[in-house]
Amino acid sequence: MKKFLTLLALATLSFNAAAHGPTPQKVEKTIVIKAAPAKTWALVKDFGNMQSWHPAVASSKLEKKGTEVFRTLTLKNNGGEIYEKLRSADDKDMKLKYEIVSGVAPVADYNSTMTVTAGPGAGESTVTWVGRFYRTYKLNPPIPAGQDDETAFKFVEGVYDSGLANMKKVLESSK
Repeated sequence: MKKFLTLLALATLSFNAAAHGPTPQKVEKTIVIKAAPAKTWALVKDFGNMQSWHPAVASSKLEKKGTEVFRTLTLKNNGGEIYEKLRSADDKDMKLKYEIVSGVAPVADYNSTMTVTAGPGAGESTVTWVGRFYRTYKLNPPIPAGQDDETAFKFVEGVYDSGLANMKKVLESSK
């Protein structure tokens, strides 16, 4: 009987371990920009103007629904769209929070913050972009191609890397 209970317990633990679903993912990127924090924050908080600094965004359209603000980003490479909701823009802490509502991004439950702080040197800013999300396929394996953790992570990492590098270029060349 003791062996049976042990086997039953092991089987239950194994089943529970395999049935956990997707793992939460996080990407955090930081860059130092030779521009005053106020100037950098002005660019970051302009929720309807991402195309002015992100190389993958062809255009953005801002819309208000009551007190809520949304933007539709149209991407350059395939014309796909990403629909996002502004959660908050805090001028005191220079922190922008938003989420993806729908669109072509291979992520689910995506929430992000962009924070601007004083940089290490005079007249510099540090921008930190953090995203938390899941892969798009929320069930257990087999996971369809393009809906896995690696695809979601690489997508967000690529968005952040290219966006921050170009933000730095835009702000440092507009002196």
